[in-house]
Amino acid sequence: MLRLWRVPLTRLARARRSQADLSPHAGRGYAPHALALLFAIFLAAPTAAQQPPTAPAVDLALVLAVDASGSVDQARFELQKQGYAAAFRHPRVIAAITSGPAQSIAVIMMQWTGPALQVTAVRWTRISDAASANAFADAIAAAPRQLFGGGTSISGAIDTAMALLFESPYRAGRSVIDISGDGANNRGRPANVARDEAVAKGVGINGLPILSLEPDLDRYYEQNVIGGPGAFVIAATGYETFADAILKKLIAEIAGVAPAVPARAVGAEPYFN
Repeated sequence: MLRLWRVPLTRLARARRSQADLSPHAGRGYAPHALALLFAIFLAAPTAAQQPPTAPAVDLALVLAVDASGSVDQARFELQKQGYAAAFRHPRVIAAITSGPAQSIAVIMMQWTGPALQVTAVRWTRISDAASANAFADAIAAAPRQLFGGGTSISGAIDTAMALLFESPYRAGRSVIDISGDGANNRGRPANVARDEAVAKGVGINGLPILSLEPDLDRYYEQNVIGGPGAFVIAATGYETFADAILKKLIAEIAGVAPAVPARAVGAEPYFN
């Protein structure tokens, strides 16, 4: 099976290299023709990420998908970055990471907007202690914003996150996509279709909606975005409360359990799937 997958992955790499000729962010985005290749790969693959037994083991492979659409101004984007960076420096997150069987997780951060507009902000990183957690936080803080508009395609974010999981160099006990954003899907295919395909391949999706522009966005995430056993939504009332929300969310995701503390403190009740 792995031999069959090498051909499309090679073609995908070539497609991404051809896009680099047109983009200042070489190899980081997915062109529309590359996305078509990704869908073909997903149809053939029994799971989103099936690494060989020799790959380093981690308890969790986590894709952090950060909204960079037009509704997110630079100040709001910086608040998102600061929230993620602060969370990975927090002792409770580091304790959760080191408490699992493999005592480590693998994390990647991407920015997303429209259906074919996603870039990797921080590449796959194995976190196993305070030093590596702080290094990942530093990388988040230093990563520049690379997208500034193009609509809100949660489905595109999910599809690209699945490709990132497929390409992960780690063998994970669980695979989770963490979607944060301030709007409902308005570009590309329906979010729930992408969600259902990801869940069918054993990937969980949790949501962190920011309610600044759409007060009922948490309901939309509950119905159309989250999926998989124990999937949940923690909402932030605004960007100012994002850091508190992401801290609670990361601890719950890393531990593999639904949040024990109601999310009302950060703006909404938690929803569990």
